[in-house]
Amino acid sequence: MTSTTRPLAVVTGASSGIGAASARHLAREGFEVLCAARRLDRIEALAKEIDGRAVRCDVTSADDVAALTAAVGDRLDLLVNNAGGAFGFEPVAEADLEAWRQMYEVNVIGVAAVTKSLLPALVAGRGTIVVMGSTAGQVAYEGGGGYVAAKHAVKAVVDTLRLELYDQPVRVCEIAPGMVRSEGFALTRFDGDQEKADAVYAGVAEPLTSDDIADIVTWVATRPPHVNIDRLTVRPRAQAAQHKVHRVQ
Repeated sequence: MTSTTRPLAVVTGASSGIGAASARHLAREGFEVLCAARRLDRIEALAKEIDGRAVRCDVTSADDVAALTAAVGDRLDLLVNNAGGAFGFEPVAEADLEAWRQMYEVNVIGVAAVTKSLLPALVAGRGTIVVMGSTAGQVAYEGGGGYVAAKHAVKAVVDTLRLELYDQPVRVCEIAPGMVRSEGFALTRFDGDQEKADAVYAGVAEPLTSDDIADIVTWVATRPPHVNIDRLTVRPRAQAAQHKVHRVQ
């Protein structure tokens, strides 16, 4: 396939973890992948590896989102809204409100901004929107207030968008992972504290991996065009619920 015949996918947050894995899986499936993230060196290396393209994009920057839209052009087959993150693990009474604002900006406003800007191209391409949600968007837990609130808002955006696009040839899907041991997620949450990050997965023999979620992204995106996966919740077998995780001592 050439770049003119391959379907085009945009993956935000493609510099590491689930985003990078999704870009690789989609490329293997035959997509031309436009890798978007803040860390240009990483996405340039990834784009070279998978014969894709790289565009530096902070989803909270209007200028960056406009540049991403220009790079896409008139037609887009798939948007994977993956950029996001959790910052901090304090109770609400001790909340770092700046971190809360940051989480809302990247997880919610970023999804809305990128989707809004790329929607004409997605309609033209009869495309699919995949949003990376979380089980945090379904069940609250102590210490997760800001992230839980943001991911509940993401869920609301997805459901509203699906209703509003009901008569358009665009699918709207959410993937809601539970415990995923992905590059950097827990480390970012705990401000680089490796010991605290490792404790999240301590004793869990087989947490989900970035490749597990990327495999699901690709599956959702490649269903027949009349099939919409509204929401897919995925957890490791060891995690029966948000608070019930089997750990081997």
